[in-house]
Amino acid sequence: MKYAAALLFSVTLSACAGAARPATNLPSGAAAYSVIPATPSSESTAGDYLIGPLDTIDVTVYQEPDLSAKALQVDASGQIALPLVGTVDAKGKTAAQLSADLEKILGAKYLRDPQVTVTVAASVSQKVSIQGEVAEPGVYPMTGPTTLLGVISMAKGETDVASLKQVVVFRTVNGQRMGAMFDVASIRRGQADDPVMEGNDMVVVGSSGAKKFWKEVVTAAPVFNIFRPVTGF
Repeated sequence: MKYAAALLFSVTLSACAGAARPATNLPSGAAAYSVIPATPSSESTAGDYLIGPLDTIDVTVYQEPDLSAKALQVDASGQIALPLVGTVDAKGKTAAQLSADLEKILGAKYLRDPQVTVTVAASVSQKVSIQGEVAEPGVYPMTGPTTLLGVISMAKGETDVASLKQVVVFRTVNGQRMGAMFDVASIRRGQADDPVMEGNDMVVVGSSGAKKFWKEVVTAAPVFNIFRPVTGF
């Protein structure tokens, strides 16, 4: 029993020491927001959003309900089909660009000075992935503006061994893979900004070595009865 107590103490110190070491040298604190801002970049604003395959859009032709369409899904090749207009490429265009294309087609043959409005009703072509200590890791569609806390919520929250001070976001900026570490506990307390996510971001929620160790200890306790009084010293 002396040996079991000594071993428990030794492993506890090792776990705590491991948890104290930084998991990465990625920028953190205020420096993290220079990589992953708390406000949307110009590329991610609603007006600059690029339509992609399987997105759902609304097309409204002013005073022409028969030519309008609600909940029109972009097909897998990035195209849409409308009455009179036929098949049009939508992939890679903003809503304003697609509106202008439709106005040009309708104005050339069918309508005088057509006014077309395109809005993105649901975005599924933009996705974000989350891994690590969350309840349901995976890839999730971004159907609108989303923050780091929102992505963690998509994954049903963190596990009880998550290290909320070690949450890393990876993003590709101008072809270069970038990353930054955030303190989600501080964000939840309102002491730090909640960074805005973009399509294809990856979130990794770190684990606490000490927390994980103690969870395993508590789970094993009924089997080994290691928390009973130690006698015989």
